[in-house]
Amino acid sequence: MPVDSDTPRASDWVVTVSVVFPHHANHVGTMFGGHVLQLMDVNASIACNRFCRRISVTASTEPVDFRSAVQVGDILEVRSRVVWAGTTSMIVRSEVVAENPTTGERRLTTFGHLNFVALDDAGSPTRVPPLELRSDEERQHHALGQQVREAMLARRASASALPTP
Repeated sequence: MPVDSDTPRASDWVVTVSVVFPHHANHVGTMFGGHVLQLMDVNASIACNRFCRRISVTASTEPVDFRSAVQVGDILEVRSRVVWAGTTSMIVRSEVVAENPTTGERRLTTFGHLNFVALDDAGSPTRVPPLELRSDEERQHHALGQQVREAMLARRASASALPTP
């Protein structure tokens, strides 16, 4: 059931854990970046769904940084939460951590932001609740989410000024 779109809501981390198998890897034995993006997208979608209790679809992927390769056999943890909420859209921070299963060494391999839009039952954009910020970390992530949103709008404005091929 959809939540009240006027009442602020917190967004908790959604965490998914999996193992990287050979069919996830490219020819050099590291995980395909596209598969990492897919895992981030699914995880971020769940964060949005839990936040607004609406179906939410990806509108864009914003800066995503691949910091280090993910190896076959690594334990992969993907975590996401809504860090900025507008009228119908949400910016989600997504982080990917790889863990060596024998040493326990953990490293941040990928992080980025994804932009989602909540949909009503007819498939049209619908209002989402305001985001409740409970900690300094959430406030920092919200400020970064606001910057991501502003950069996205600027990029879209400049792209719409380009001639159509």
